[in-house]
Amino acid sequence: MTTAPPKKRSDQILNSIPFFAGLSDAELQELESQIRRRQISRNEVVLFEEDTANYMYIVYSGKVRVVKINVDGREQILAIHRKRDFFGEMSLLDGKTSPATVIAMEDSEIGLLEKDDFDRFIENNDKMRRHIIDMLCSQLREAWMMIRIMSFDNAEKRIMAVLDRLQDLYGIGDDRGRIINVKLTHQQIASYASVTRETVTRVLNQMKSEELIRVLEGKTILLTKKFYDRFSSIAPSR
Repeated sequence: MTTAPPKKRSDQILNSIPFFAGLSDAELQELESQIRRRQISRNEVVLFEEDTANYMYIVYSGKVRVVKINVDGREQILAIHRKRDFFGEMSLLDGKTSPATVIAMEDSEIGLLEKDDFDRFIENNDKMRRHIIDMLCSQLREAWMMIRIMSFDNAEKRIMAVLDRLQDLYGIGDDRGRIINVKLTHQQIASYASVTRETVTRVLNQMKSEELIRVLEGKTILLTKKFYDRFSSIAPSR
């Protein structure tokens, strides 16, 4: 009889979060005991923009999107988070609500960490404070990347910039190019690029006909060498 592999301990997920990496096993176990778990269904809101700023959220399983809701009710996607990702930490640091709504893209398990427990761990761990500074620098770079996407003057360039950013985050090397290892609908790509879904469909179809991209089994997207040749000719240096 084959023995099933041991179930991964949840504190190993905490240990994969950069600013928790310096905690001892005992501290991680104590931290884990303070986290409340929630089962979230697909399309259920995890966190409204106006929600309390008293919690940090950790993705234990599934996938969520962080969005800004425009005045006309449309979403603009700011980020996508998967297992081991986290969000809401800025609210715990400055006591203000994060300016975004978080929605489950599939059935997910989310952990909630209260601000008082978070503060206590920061006060007692210098390495954790240094990791938080590194995290803030990374988030600033991400904000600049969103500004870069919005700076392109037409839909094709914006969509190419979004695909390029997604391969930075989720890309897998392939002898044909880079595979974006996350499935997004045309509407979600449109939300990233601030264009219409119809525009995304038209541009992606044109890219396929020019062999800039391929749509693989499972609807993942392969960016070919032709894509990078085209994008490097229109994109400013990073």
